[in-house]
Amino acid sequence: MEKELRPASTCVRLSEKEIRQRKRQEILDLSIAQIGLLVRTTNCLESEGIFTVRDLLNSSPERLLKISNFGAKTLLEVYGALEKLGFTRESKQEPKSASE
Repeated sequence: MEKELRPASTCVRLSEKEIRQRKRQEILDLSIAQIGLLVRTTNCLESEGIFTVRDLLNSSPERLLKISNFGAKTLLEVYGALEKLGFTRESKQEPKSASE
């Protein structure tokens, strides 16, 4: 009678800090299509090479407002989606449009 050999399972406990870091990385790698933005907003961002939350966070408001059909209302929509993910902005001041 042969014994079945199974690999020993190894469980590694992660610290709370490591768990938070992994969750944050997962959020940063989310597609902007998954964060509740309007399709028009997503299309505007993707046309400029902004595909993930990380890309979005690395884009300045000034850069975003230079995108065609992307104005102050759209920027507020983006801010709202990012806030739902736990990101906050330094200033709650209303954004100025690129033409101002």
